[in-house]
Amino acid sequence: MIYQEEVNISTTGENDIINLTELVENIVKKSRIRIGMVNIFIPGSTGAITTMEYEPGLKKDLAEALARIAPREIPYEHHKRWGDDNGRSHVKASIIGPSLTVPIKNNKLYLGTWQQIVFLELDTRPRNRRLIITIFGEE
Repeated sequence: MIYQEEVNISTTGENDIINLTELVENIVKKSRIRIGMVNIFIPGSTGAITTMEYEPGLKKDLAEALARIAPREIPYEHHKRWGDDNGRSHVKASIIGPSLTVPIKNNKLYLGTWQQIVFLELDTRPRNRRLIITIFGEE
């Protein structure tokens, strides 16, 4: 069986980290799939999906680490081509990736104790984002 749902979220711009765990868990429950996988996908090239321990210290650490990987101050060819000042956003999103797949067991996400599913807004401005949640498995 396959179940799919689209949801919209709003972000405040670069470095906004949104905990999606409860949202995804509720969609998994609604799907009635007992064992399988859920895929969370963001269409777009300046957002990313990953897991982390969602707490203030790590949220700050992650933003600072990503700034060291793709700093604001250096030139990006993307800026030269499009003039939109978000080359670093594209670089970070490409490294982290647009999707995540998590196992489902007993109609629940099979995550680690401190592991949450998060959306990372990497674009330089607030955005309205569409997420595609696809669940596949057996009832």
